[in-house]
Amino acid sequence: MPRRRGRSAARLPWHPPPLATLPWQERLRARLRADAYGVDAPERTDTGVSVPHVLDLALRTGELLLASGEGGEDVEAAMLGITDAYGLQRCTPNATFTAMTLSYQPSLADAPVTAERVVRRRATDFTRLAAAHRLVEDITTGEVSLEDAYHRLVEIRRNRHPYPRWLVLGATGSVAATASVLVGGGVVVACASFLAAVLGDWLAQLLAKRGVPEFYQFVLAAMPAAAVAVVLIKLDIGILPYAVVTGGLFALLPGRALVAAVQDGLTGFYITAAARLLEVFYLITGIICGIAIMLHAGSQLGVELDVEGSFFPESNPPVQLLAAMGLSLAFAVLVQVRPDALLIAAAGGASSWSIFEVLRNAGSAPILATAIATGVVGLLGQLLARAGRTSALPYVIPAIGPLLPGGSMYQGMLGLALGHTDQGWLGLVNAAGLALALAVGVNLGSEVARFVLPVPQRGGREQRAAAKRTRGF
Repeated sequence: MPRRRGRSAARLPWHPPPLATLPWQERLRARLRADAYGVDAPERTDTGVSVPHVLDLALRTGELLLASGEGGEDVEAAMLGITDAYGLQRCTPNATFTAMTLSYQPSLADAPVTAERVVRRRATDFTRLAAAHRLVEDITTGEVSLEDAYHRLVEIRRNRHPYPRWLVLGATGSVAATASVLVGGGVVVACASFLAAVLGDWLAQLLAKRGVPEFYQFVLAAMPAAAVAVVLIKLDIGILPYAVVTGGLFALLPGRALVAAVQDGLTGFYITAAARLLEVFYLITGIICGIAIMLHAGSQLGVELDVEGSFFPESNPPVQLLAAMGLSLAFAVLVQVRPDALLIAAAGGASSWSIFEVLRNAGSAPILATAIATGVVGLLGQLLARAGRTSALPYVIPAIGPLLPGGSMYQGMLGLALGHTDQGWLGLVNAAGLALALAVGVNLGSEVARFVLPVPQRGGREQRAAAKRTRGF
């Protein structure tokens, strides 16, 4: 019998991978917008586990993820995955910036059991974040018992940071030094930026130990860089003192919180996004106050500060590329990225800066160049995170460090300090636009990753539904 011609193997319908092969974020995001109290299992079932213990484990894990800067959608997906894994099928998670609740209803006729946990302390440690991601992955695939999961979570919370305190302090200074080189500073400026950032961080730690709010910590931490710049201007030794302030800004700007805020807003978590943006606003206001106080004091002492022409870094691609790599590497140590990912962080910083510079030299606007560069970084970070089944933050946050809007923010603060209100607000608005472009670009890159690695469908139920299906009504 002659062989019937048909479609070649290359043209056969594509069969998506099974759900078990996907990261837990993709497997569980669709559940967040599904009916938690559906009619699939109306009768009460005996889970065989302690419901309060499961709820507590899910809340503690979600708190660790949220405090590390993870987006609200993935935090709720993690809590839902943990409860699903231990047989609690009717759970409703809710994560906001300061509190998390988790409600379980055994059946449609029973009263729900609700637990709550308040998020009071936020510590940036991406090594713990990666460990928490691996724990959620193992729980959702059924590889960890409830008791073992508790022990692993306790070990994750107890583990010390991968880098000693002196190295983290040096990384703070290194971020400022490399950032000052990135914007045109020389060896003297880099050393001055390093010492100013270390002094500012040390002073902020003194306030933190006494329980002083973060706002005042940022005010004090921003002062040494501006004071050093005023002194260098007064000495008039022929260097670029403005780069000292700009470098200090790079070490203080809350890029992680800004990215998380925009991510929450774009995925429909508006309360958490608003709270994160308010936190960013207060921290940046503290930075502005600290630097503006010193710049105003310098102008009163006769130091000549000029808004026009104060920030025009010379282009030196090889040096700036090395500075961008060093900045991202120091940033990775600062946010406690695990040691085996440090080289990836440095490569990410070089990539983001190279893309930005190529686009700028081609005539693109800074906002567009920033969005495209961070979009590429966000996409690559998501792909690396999916390959390693971990969070994308350790790959993305250090890589966007060279693109933080330190120069524009400095020009805005200098204009306000000298009474040039129009120029000052113009600089701050430009800085805000660059910051939003940076955050939106990162989120856009992560969304594009969904098309690169499609999610399998099961009757249309596994697809993450949009937050709104209409055009605003």
